[in-house]
Amino acid sequence: MSSTARQSESKAPGVPARARQGTETHGQDWPWGEAAVWNERRLAALGNGGTGGKWYSLIEKGYRRETLVVAWQKVAANAGAAGVDGQSVEQFAAREQTYLHELEDSLKAGSYKPLAVRRVEIPKGAGKLRPLGIPAVKDRIVQTAVKLVIEPI
Repeated sequence: MSSTARQSESKAPGVPARARQGTETHGQDWPWGEAAVWNERRLAALGNGGTGGKWYSLIEKGYRRETLVVAWQKVAANAGAAGVDGQSVEQFAAREQTYLHELEDSLKAGSYKPLAVRRVEIPKGAGKLRPLGIPAVKDRIVQTAVKLVIEPI
């Protein structure tokens, strides 16, 4: 049995096969963690199956400008309809720096409040309709930022 096979057999379930002990992290590819959110040391800990159980300052990672920019890029790439506020992705894009700054400030201050979700009915087939909830663009950005922070953990 090769040493690579022995290494992959000894890995805990859910740990990527390419994860290894040590600090050989420079230039690694971490497809399950955003570099804008997680530094290499933290990504290495996640990749190596770090099980400390406690992660600190997660809220700060969520409202960092870099995290919000990555989250906005993902929301913009998905396009999507406007929420209850009527603001489309295109309208947000026209003033994205201003809106991202406002969003960052409200998240830091703890004053951010999500809007209600717009409810629409979409055709399902055989004449039936399925309810669909559409969050506001800013709420989608915050949801995506939270996902970027907690998903690797």
